[in-house]
Amino acid sequence: MTTRTRRETIIFQQPFRLRGIERELPAGSYDIVTDEELIEGLSFPVFRRLATLITLPCAPPHQTAIEMVAIDPEAVRNAQDAEAGASLP
Repeated sequence: MTTRTRRETIIFQQPFRLRGIERELPAGSYDIVTDEELIEGLSFPVFRRLATLITLPCAPPHQTAIEMVAIDPEAVRNAQDAEAGASLP
């Protein structure tokens, strides 16, 4: 099975929340990692998402450490949409 990993960095200008994470997250840059596998046997390449993870600062008192948490990509889109809506005049 062929797999690939996609990485992207997203930036939040304001503190935000993600569904499934109990605490408010500070504004800043966050790395998103998505693992996908190739669906074999088709005449063109198609990948299926296996997991999406976000790198977060740990909750107090361990803020100097980081953790990777599995998330729903839709939760990230919703948080980005909420921030964009809040910044409109």
